[in-house]
Amino acid sequence: MRASGILLPVSSLPSRFGIGCFSAEAYEFVDQLVRAGQRYWQILPLGPTGYGDSPYQSFSTFAGNPYFIDLEAFIKEGYLEEGDCEDCDWGGNESYVDYEKIYNSRFRILRKAFEKYDCQADSEYQKFVKENAAWLEDYCLYMAIKDSLGGISWIEWPAELKNREKTALGEAGEKLSREVEFYRFQQYWFFKQWTELKTYANEHGVEIIGDVPIYVAFDSADAWSQPELFQFDKENLPIGVAGCPPDAFSATGQLWGNPLYDWDYHKKTEYAWWTRRMANCMKLYDVVRIDHFRGFDEYYFIPYGDKTAEFGHWEKGPGIELFRTLEKNLGKLNVIAEDLGLLTDSVIQLVEESGFPGMKVLQFAFDANEDSPYLTHRYERNCIVYTGTHDNETTRGWFRNLNQHDRNFAKAYIGCEGKHETAAVWSLIRAAMSSVADRCVIPVQDYLCLGNEARINEPSTLGDNWKWRMKKGQLTEETIKKIYKMTKLYGRIVKQEENGSEDTKETDK
Repeated sequence: MRASGILLPVSSLPSRFGIGCFSAEAYEFVDQLVRAGQRYWQILPLGPTGYGDSPYQSFSTFAGNPYFIDLEAFIKEGYLEEGDCEDCDWGGNESYVDYEKIYNSRFRILRKAFEKYDCQADSEYQKFVKENAAWLEDYCLYMAIKDSLGGISWIEWPAELKNREKTALGEAGEKLSREVEFYRFQQYWFFKQWTELKTYANEHGVEIIGDVPIYVAFDSADAWSQPELFQFDKENLPIGVAGCPPDAFSATGQLWGNPLYDWDYHKKTEYAWWTRRMANCMKLYDVVRIDHFRGFDEYYFIPYGDKTAEFGHWEKGPGIELFRTLEKNLGKLNVIAEDLGLLTDSVIQLVEESGFPGMKVLQFAFDANEDSPYLTHRYERNCIVYTGTHDNETTRGWFRNLNQHDRNFAKAYIGCEGKHETAAVWSLIRAAMSSVADRCVIPVQDYLCLGNEARINEPSTLGDNWKWRMKKGQLTEETIKKIYKMTKLYGRIVKQEENGSEDTKETDK
């Protein structure tokens, strides 16, 4: 089925509170997707973020980001007053997230709401805690201990806590019981609000494409609570860490630093942890994009302690066995395989065996070779096409930075005769929309024709990533109508009986 969607991280939504969240603006964006004839809203990982603010380096693979909790709900419930929110400094620029100010304000105000909330009297809260105990208790204790020790990584904790000695954990849990409850409270409200937002989207014919990082962060509840899942030594230090080898984009490669899985252990347990993880993702999202899919075929092993990724080597991953086991345990998986980058024959075979659609990024298509697999005439239907992803330049920024040969080739290929960059952006969107790919997802920055000031992430850099936000009113009705007309023209429109809304009829007039 031909369909299309828009990529917009939750953090990039407008809101009163310095960062996008599950507020009225999120529901308004769903309504805009409906009016634009879109079936999908693609987001980035929803986990709580730490150093560098990257959603791909989360304190937990199961927990949700408390930054996304809508504080308006607490005002309506009487847990906060309007003045509580107005007294906070959420940052001075509505186009960018100021994470330091968000961190300093958000937890202070969440604690105010927590103090007024009666956890014991709420049966839904008690049900949530019970149903999610398998990951929730470890995560909440981990965060409480981490806070009590000034935020240092668990590997620097006192040995008895680092190594999870039973007596020490019991004493910590008792001493920090109120802090543990505070983190349970955050997770309850995160999942309550996210479920309500996702339900609203689904009822209006919009599906959520979620994003699952292949790896977990080393400084995470997952690594601390279940070290047996990873390639750790007797001191719980990694033997090797994840990354990518040197290539044309990076002379020293990419050193991610995530712990590597002990795939032999996972196989012995019939991939029980992965089954739990994917089951959780299938509840959170309608479609699951798995990041760095090639790592399941072969993964890059960098010796722990190396300062660059230059001296790593490839090792064999679990291959198709993992996904056959997951489908045996969970049923048919609605997955997108992020199969970008240098692909070996075995990776291509794994994607084909899985049956999952791979990704095509148009910004990768135009080079001196002029025969890239990312050119639209080389696509098969079972794929998902993007102009760019969260890791790319915006299309306007990309086009501006192309060398003359590649720019001329791109303009000839997409039929863009004009010199104006806006025309080039819409021509590339048109190429994606008109392609044979079953699904097409466009970053909202491209529909807004924004330059690299709106870029989400530049890999292997720190400091300016994950910050961009869409301003309220920036996605205009005129743009929504333009998106709708192009979506309809190329047969990707959401059918009226499927989206349950009259809005698209109004847009088409």
